[in-house]
Amino acid sequence: MVAAIVFMVLSVSAVYTYKYVDPPFTLLMAKRKMKALYLGNAHRIHYEFIPIHKMSVYMPLAVVASEDQLFPHHNGFDIVSIAKAIEHNRHAKRKHGASTISQQVAKNVFLWDGKNFVRKVLEVYFTFLIENIWGKKRIMEVYLNVAEMGERIFGVEMCAQKLFHKKAKQLTESECALIAASLPNPMIFSADKPTKYMYKRQSWIVGQMHTLTLAYINEVVR
Repeated sequence: MVAAIVFMVLSVSAVYTYKYVDPPFTLLMAKRKMKALYLGNAHRIHYEFIPIHKMSVYMPLAVVASEDQLFPHHNGFDIVSIAKAIEHNRHAKRKHGASTISQQVAKNVFLWDGKNFVRKVLEVYFTFLIENIWGKKRIMEVYLNVAEMGERIFGVEMCAQKLFHKKAKQLTESECALIAASLPNPMIFSADKPTKYMYKRQSWIVGQMHTLTLAYINEVVR
């Protein structure tokens, strides 16, 4: 009982802290650095946290179009997508996920990689906390800063600089869509070396962005 209370106090305190303080690193960043050190490769992590107003206006829309179109409206969980994924995964070899942007942020900032039951329960818990303590704008801001977007590249600012040689604010609509297309697996799909699949995915994302329009998300994240 005491341990549970201590955990709740510490976890809520951590979430409140990161509402105002930018995360200095994530466990995934540490994992990538340790792996690079072990392999004897260049091990610098490219990470620079910037406020959302210093990003291209298209970047939040691109990831919403690609990853989580109900982001402005759900409470952290897309129940319909979860149900569809469960039904699909019963019969398919290639599994589908249904994590929202909020769930991905909870995992990236507060938890570790893995699919065990304990981590999933904690993901639900931290998703509930950030939805109610941070709000949508902060969730999106943190997501676009800590998401892995290339080899040892985290966040849209470093992605823009390393892959497109410009600031995040200068990214075009098509470039933002290409970055979003790489997010499911940025270690395989690189935004600066797009494959045919990525171009196809980019085209679909741009179409979804035009359907949703900037106004759909700007009221939430701007």
